[in-house]
Amino acid sequence: MYAPKRPVMNASDETAVIDRSPGSSKISLLLELVKFGLVGGSGVIAFVALSNLAIGLHTGLPAWIVSELCYAALIIPVYLGHHRFSFRSPVPHRQGLPRYVAVQMGALALAAIFSYVFYSMLKLPTIYASVLVTGLTTGLTFVVLRLWAFAARA
Repeated sequence: MYAPKRPVMNASDETAVIDRSPGSSKISLLLELVKFGLVGGSGVIAFVALSNLAIGLHTGLPAWIVSELCYAALIIPVYLGHHRFSFRSPVPHRQGLPRYVAVQMGALALAAIFSYVFYSMLKLPTIYASVLVTGLTTGLTFVVLRLWAFAARA
């Protein structure tokens, strides 16, 4: 039986295909969330490993400064992972990277505010407060990255 050949697509062509089947946008969003979690989780693992290694070198710098330097060192690799893998963004790096950094700074401020509210004002147990801080900050970060930092403009 003869089957017509389908045109060969490269990776950049795949983003141009739009699936309009029922439920496809929900599946797409779920897949984006999973990839966001994988990239972010990889960043967390890399941060824990790098900061433990660097602090263990006993450089003479305070541990909190070494930790911040490790965090800063991972901004670009995690940005690149989110840009290419999580969101498959067509946004140029000259636009996406500054926006990503701005979102990260906002996330730090939100985490501080949420921490103050849950730990100091509401006096929640540590496990509940930390889960709420992490969940709210991560959720809001995902939304802002998706809708602003990595969003393609028509």
